[in-house]
Amino acid sequence: MNGKNLVVSDDMVVRIEYTLTLADGEVVDSSAAEGPLEYLQGHGEIIPGLEAALFGMSVGEEKEIVVTPDLAYGEYDPDGYQLLPLDAFDDDVELEPGMALDLVDEETGEEIEAFIAEIRPDGIVVDTNHWLAGETLHFKVKIVGVRPALPEELEHGHAHGDGHEHHH
Repeated sequence: MNGKNLVVSDDMVVRIEYTLTLADGEVVDSSAAEGPLEYLQGHGEIIPGLEAALFGMSVGEEKEIVVTPDLAYGEYDPDGYQLLPLDAFDDDVELEPGMALDLVDEETGEEIEAFIAEIRPDGIVVDTNHWLAGETLHFKVKIVGVRPALPEELEHGHAHGDGHEHHH
């Protein structure tokens, strides 16, 4: 079984090479540095618009995919700002505008990434919008591998890759 005729479908582990550019042509992400991205199709591991567009592709195939914000990181939410008290931060952390923070959503317990928008005397203004919110994303993608997922990958809902996985 050499997997040559396998196509991207749910419960397949897919390896892609990709370059992500914004509408103005700025490259914001690429697999060139880290090597191909491996993910489990159909499990929401990557943004919905990209996952949907890769469906049915086969190894060696290349595609240019445009993903609108609603299928990427969402529209920009002008209400996505919060003022956090200064004592919510460790004293030894140097805070700078534009710095990324990992916050925990108190209601859901989920980690959200936020960015420091402004530092005020009475606290830190953070922007909980994803830094690509509101952006239309342009992906250039090449499928470099497709294989059936292993039972434990399906159980965990993500590809385990070659030992770089994060243990929960």
